[in-house]
Amino acid sequence: MPRALHMRIMAVFIAAAVIAGWSQDWPQWRGSRRDGMLAEYSPPKTWPERLTQRWQVSVGEGHSSPVVVNRRIYLLTRQGEEEVVSCFDLDSGKTLWRDRYPVAYTVHPAAAWHGKGPKSTPLFHAARLYTLGIAGVLSCYEGETGRLRWRKEFASEYPHTSPHFGTAMSPVAEGRLVIAHVGGPDNGALTAFDMDTGEVKWAWKGDGPAYASPIVADLGGVRQIVTQSQKFLVGVSAANGELLWSIPFTTEYVQNIVTPVLYKEMLVFSGVNKGVLAIKVVGNGNKWTPEKVWETPEVSFYMNTPVVDGDLLLGLSHKNKGQFVCLDARTGKRQWASEGRQGENAAVVKGGDCFFLLTTDSELIVARMSGKGFEPIQRYTVANSPTWAHPVILNRGIVIKDAEKLTFWSWN
Repeated sequence: MPRALHMRIMAVFIAAAVIAGWSQDWPQWRGSRRDGMLAEYSPPKTWPERLTQRWQVSVGEGHSSPVVVNRRIYLLTRQGEEEVVSCFDLDSGKTLWRDRYPVAYTVHPAAAWHGKGPKSTPLFHAARLYTLGIAGVLSCYEGETGRLRWRKEFASEYPHTSPHFGTAMSPVAEGRLVIAHVGGPDNGALTAFDMDTGEVKWAWKGDGPAYASPIVADLGGVRQIVTQSQKFLVGVSAANGELLWSIPFTTEYVQNIVTPVLYKEMLVFSGVNKGVLAIKVVGNGNKWTPEKVWETPEVSFYMNTPVVDGDLLLGLSHKNKGQFVCLDARTGKRQWASEGRQGENAAVVKGGDCFFLLTTDSELIVARMSGKGFEPIQRYTVANSPTWAHPVILNRGIVIKDAEKLTFWSWN
């Protein structure tokens, strides 16, 4: 092969590798599989003492997490009395498109310190971006151009269009459906919308929305949408919205928050001061029965959704002012707990052999966690304001949304 041709081919492969390192997709709440796990991750050979800030932009308030697809960052925030949907270039932070619309929203006094910003994480699916604002406005955009394809508001259908502390559940996709729990306290519907038109395909109206986000799971050979609603843990048919099974489940101040976690054929869920519970759903013809497998009262997850790693369940318990904990996912037995006072909440992401733990105090902890213990590798300060949004971990760095800004930090 001529040397010049060989060099051109090598340049193409190198460029492709660089792009892959920067453009690892994270298209929805908790990642591509909605489980807090990176499909592919190559950690740096050595972790630096400090991160390098590549760019930073002011974007507005809110706890909605960024998503990344094809080297673009998509974000939902609030500026003044408007919600803003933005698309940024991953390499430079340059705004590629933006849409804004007015939203009237009065924050509950008990949550005033969280502000009026949105909390739901956008969903990128089949070249479209779907956002759910704090007052329950559901929008669909073309991901490339930002053109609004459809928008749904629900004030004419429900007395209230969000739970007491604002909409927080993040939409999920199933085939050509986009599913969101709309409405408000005691009156709402887990609803499937046609992804192209917004037409309602089915709706389960058995309960109002909580703050948890649904998952899609194959249970007993049937595709099910599983979520915490206001008063229940439920499984409904992904095909038609029929309620298959439910378990009464309520927490203090009506705060069902934790996304259900799938471990093999078990569902694991939790809530503030409710312990951790694992169930198996058994189907017999048209009858479905949720059966308890184990329960652990000594650990509870409040706002944190844990990550399953092999046969381990790892996350942040709210007890002792925040403790990282590890449970045996097979039995619920606690393997270990870190020291307390780790933070009010933390996002937990697993990539390669590393865990990334972003606390609300703007500390990023890179750690190894196994059944034997918690081993911090490095700690970084990544903002000067609270970080409630989930981070996006890339091979070459991390995207952070703090109270008002979006920042890209690189590992070198």
